[in-house]
This record gives sequence, structure tokens and C-alpha cells, in this order.
Amino acid sequence: MTAETRIPGSELPLYEVPGWRNRFGVSAGITGRGDGPEPFDLGLWSSGPVGETMQRWRRFRRADPLFPAQVMSHQVHGDVVMWHDPLPAGWTIHEAADGHATAAAGVLLMVTVADCVPIYLVAPAHGAIALLHSGWRGTAAGILQRGVALLAARTGATPGELVMHTGVAISGPRYEVGREVIEGVGLPPHGAGPWHLDIRELLGRQARALGIGEVTTSPHCSAEPGGPFFSHRGSGGADGRMVAWLGLIPRD
Repeated sequence: MTAETRIPGSELPLYEVPGWRNRFGVSAGITGRGDGPEPFDLGLWSSGPVGETMQRWRRFRRADPLFPAQVMSHQVHGDVVMWHDPLPAGWTIHEAADGHATAAAGVLLMVTVADCVPIYLVAPAHGAIALLHSGWRGTAAGILQRGVALLAARTGATPGELVMHTGVAISGPRYEVGREVIEGVGLPPHGAGPWHLDIRELLGRQARALGIGEVTTSPHCSAEPGGPFFSHRGSGGADGRMVAWLGLIPRD
């Protein structure tokens, strides 16, 4: 288990994957709900005053000047992973993709989550990264395999050279699902149900089958009552969104 820890001294609710900055030269983490009366909701397609949402995004995008370029997409719970060459400074939003990869330093990859799993992939020897958004549909569609294949095609990185972390997401005991979900991810629906699905555990199995060299998992459950993260399931669809991020830190 590798638990994201809140970055000390930041005025924003930013949680970092510990050790990755020093080990791999990357910034990797996720935003949280925050402590104030107004939650730090970064959901672009959720309800709420647009101006207030944009102000929160502006604060987040300015939090780390090492990443002048940021890229994300309108997510569709699919398996498309986009490759990004160096980008100009600013905020780029694409359509219909659930993953991003790059070998360009200073480009911050971002996905929004509120129960789905952010998958962080680093190929340290090749200076490349990928960040994937994986709910049960993306997991069933093989988005992890797509991300690994894209890194291999672009950089020559083998699965054994990769480091993977499955981040803050809903835990199995709190994710009750129907037969169509269990069967959709290729598991046998034992008993009469209801069933519970641990997506991170399933992704770990996929990672081992692919031969990924190092795999860690966050112990944080997004649906923990009173916890520091947003949960779509836990709130009955009323909650906001976090942003998971991953970027290669410029060396100069």
C-alpha cells in the first residue's frame, strides 16, 4: 500500500504519491475536497456556478509553475489513450479520451475522478509517463493494456520497466454492483448478489498478467464517510470531482 499524503504548506488540498518526485522525477497526485465551507470541486461538467469552478481551476493550474502546459479530456469511460508531444503553455482539453501519455517534461497530464481509479504509469529509464482514468467500463475495455502498449510503441519501454500506482478510488466493500458489471469485467457472479467489485484489485491482476515491474495501491477509499475526497457513489451523484495529475519535472 502507498498512501497519498497531503502536501505540507500548500493552501490547496493537494495529495502527492509519496517518493515519486525523488525516485522518478515526476509530480504525481490528486486533489481533495478541502477544509473550507466551499468544497474544492474541479468538475467541469458537474452542476455549480461556472465562474467559481474556473477560479478553483485557475488556482490549481498555477499551483506548480514547473508545468506551464496542462492537458486533459472530456472522459467517456472508454479505452482511448492519447500521446502528447511538447505542448505550448496553456490548458488543452480534448474530446472522448480517458488516458494521456507523454515524454515531454513540463506537460501536466490530468484526469478527473470521483470513485473511478486514476492509474499512474512511469517508465523511468525512458523518461515517459501515462495517466489513465479507469472505471469498471474502462477496466473491462483494457485501458491499462492500451496505456502500456502506447508507452512501448512510443519509447520501447517493456512492461517490466514500468512502475504503476492505482490511486484514490472507491473500495470494494463500498462499491456494490449488479450482475452486468461483474460479468462485464469478466468475473463470475457467484451467488444471488448483490456483488462488490474492487476495481483496483482487478487492475492489479491485469498488471501482474502484463508483467508490470512494480505495482502499488492507494489505501484511500473515496467513498469513506466524512473522508477528504469526493465520491459520486457515496453522495448519490451529488458530489464534485477531484483531478489526478502526473507530470515529468523539467531538469533545468
